[in-house]
Amino acid sequence: MRQPDLSVVIPVYNEAAGLAALFARLYPALDALGRPYEAIFVDDGSSDRSAALLREQFAKRPDVTRVVLLAGNFGQHLAIMAGFAQCRGARAVTLDADLQNPPEEIGKLLAKMDEGHDYVGGVRRRRQDSWLRRVPSRLLNRLRERTTSIHMTDQGCMLRAYGREVIDAINQCKEANTFIPALAYTFARHPAEVEVAHEERVAGASKYSIFKLARLNFDLMTGFSIAPLQLFSVLGMLVAAGSVLLYLVVMVERMLLAGNLHEALAALWDRDILAFFLIGLQLFGIGLLGEYIGRIYVQVRERPRYIVAAVLEREE
Repeated sequence: MRQPDLSVVIPVYNEAAGLAALFARLYPALDALGRPYEAIFVDDGSSDRSAALLREQFAKRPDVTRVVLLAGNFGQHLAIMAGFAQCRGARAVTLDADLQNPPEEIGKLLAKMDEGHDYVGGVRRRRQDSWLRRVPSRLLNRLRERTTSIHMTDQGCMLRAYGREVIDAINQCKEANTFIPALAYTFARHPAEVEVAHEERVAGASKYSIFKLARLNFDLMTGFSIAPLQLFSVLGMLVAAGSVLLYLVVMVERMLLAGNLHEALAALWDRDILAFFLIGLQLFGIGLLGEYIGRIYVQVRERPRYIVAAVLEREE
């Protein structure tokens, strides 16, 4: 295999139904670019025939195909990290295996990089997802922008291009939980975005539920910013000040109605709503602190983030 100029990293998890269509479009699109490339498929512990189909494809195109087989399901972003650890190209492009990101759009990202950008993110044009996925995605995007310094128009688009320096910087990170587009944004000196087409899935269903998407965004916010802790501190001070003011107002009111301080305090003792609110606020704060402490606990154990079972590649 010649030293590739381009590495295309594709995480695969239970995509057996659509891999044939992916192969049929991916290789002609990459051949048309007219530059040395390698296609790196990372099987993330699939339970269907995905791994077997990847082995067959490697046998058909060993000159430009490499397959990384992970020893379990470690998640999409760690699968990409495993691919980045193997890629040899001066540039890398990540691509979903479900063909919602057309491989024919890769040239558009590379053309943008030719202008001097070291990281190019894709922005999906006319998303084909349902409104149940689009609306929460937009809301979470806005929340992420307000809590971190990372500005991505479409953080859910996996079609992205990375320069070699950005890839090397990402490979040096040892975080147990990570979000690769955000990492790339922090390391890039000249990031950019381009609009790319978006298509319906060829087969299968999305692996991301609404809960997983929310969890991913929560990981992103807590992994790249301490703003949630700072916001909670400010909220705690405001609530504390507001509670004192409310108690004073109600105390004065009760004193005027009851005629003495003792009966006013007895009336206040029965007001449980405010107490429940403050208890709920405390529990939320404890949970938020627990999230950060939990991330520290996971990190200090220093367990392997992923385990590679085998790498299929042609010997030099």
